[in-house]
Amino acid sequence: MLADLGSGRERLSIRSGHGVGKTALLAWIVLWFLSTHHPCKVGCTAPSAHQLEDVLWPEIAQWLVRLRPFFRRRLALGRLMLQVKGSRGTAFAVGRTARPEQPEALQGLHADNLLMLVDEASGVDDRIFEAALGTMSTPGAITVLAGNPTRPAGFFFDTHNRLAERWTGHRVSSADVPRARGHIEDIVARWGSDSNVYRVRVEGEFPLSAEDSVISRAWCEAAQRRRRSDGAASAAAPVWGLDVARFGDDRSALAKRCGNLLLEPVRAWRGADTMATAGKVLAEWNATDPMERPARIVVDDVGIGAGVLDRLREHGLPVTGVNVGEAALDCDHYARLRDELWFKGRAWLMREDTVLPADPALVGELTSVGYSFTSTGRIEVESKAELKRRGQPSPDLADAFLLTFAVRDEPRVKRKLKPWRQSYRGWPPWPGRTWMSM
Repeated sequence: MLADLGSGRERLSIRSGHGVGKTALLAWIVLWFLSTHHPCKVGCTAPSAHQLEDVLWPEIAQWLVRLRPFFRRRLALGRLMLQVKGSRGTAFAVGRTARPEQPEALQGLHADNLLMLVDEASGVDDRIFEAALGTMSTPGAITVLAGNPTRPAGFFFDTHNRLAERWTGHRVSSADVPRARGHIEDIVARWGSDSNVYRVRVEGEFPLSAEDSVISRAWCEAAQRRRRSDGAASAAAPVWGLDVARFGDDRSALAKRCGNLLLEPVRAWRGADTMATAGKVLAEWNATDPMERPARIVVDDVGIGAGVLDRLREHGLPVTGVNVGEAALDCDHYARLRDELWFKGRAWLMREDTVLPADPALVGELTSVGYSFTSTGRIEVESKAELKRRGQPSPDLADAFLLTFAVRDEPRVKRKLKPWRQSYRGWPPWPGRTWMSM
């Protein structure tokens, strides 16, 4: 992992089980950085003062005394401070508690060599990371996140899922570290090896789902492990779902499902107006084999989606507009159509024959949305506004995928040969005759 920090990969995210030596690794990184970079600044944060004062800083002190005298004599350790002697404030490491009411924990540090280190990252509020994005994006700055993967949502979760392409991720299981295996039998005896507690504390994996999430991560992972079965999917005609972005931060997304199979990772784009979005979908239609074109393209026609719907209809595409904010068809159980579509997608993923491609961004969105019950007992899925209030992005990929359930699957229509081709399939057309004698 230390090799990653010196190879041009400036963003490192580590999820682990208990007792694997995570805090020792973070202490090594702090000491290595201060000993090899100048000028430099290191910002260390955690969700509680206890984690910094009683865990991380004592670990730094323990390894500081083991350094070779040349390096040890250059460093002065204080309370939540470690500085290079004589540097006059240009080379130091500082610990700051990350609290939602103090989102500036990782702000204000600027240096030619900058290291941002977050311990127990799963417990750090997303507002902290949002406030620190500018510092984390400073050219050359190194960011290290580490922690037990305690919740299947938040920034730390995203670095291993929908943001995985921008982060170098590592997982360390307790079973892989001899000194960390002592608690495994106790956890198995109390919770079982198939429990979320075992996944988090031993395997270093995120829990399969939060208690109130609509879709379990276990179902998505099972669907991704299955092999694609073209025969099973060919009985149904493809259907596309198009979610059109309404705001600058959101994305337009296009999903393609064929029966029990999501054909490819959901495509998404930003910054396209109504005509550009319609043009992208039309180009996708033209590039698709006629036999694989969708029987329906379902468009969320609220807002600017209506303009895309009208434009695609002008081109003769089989579009259907839906308003996910309207009442559900099953109004006894769901508050809105959007709620019903989420649970239709849930039922689809619970089946044992559905197949998902490798699409961590989609899975991250599907498993991060919760639900509750209204006063009348109907199911209400967490809205986009509620998601954004707790720091989650709009689930545009998931919404596009779920739009494919707004219409019934239609049987695939086989292309019929023209009458003359049905009569003259062989060559010559009939025995003893050639085209010259016809």
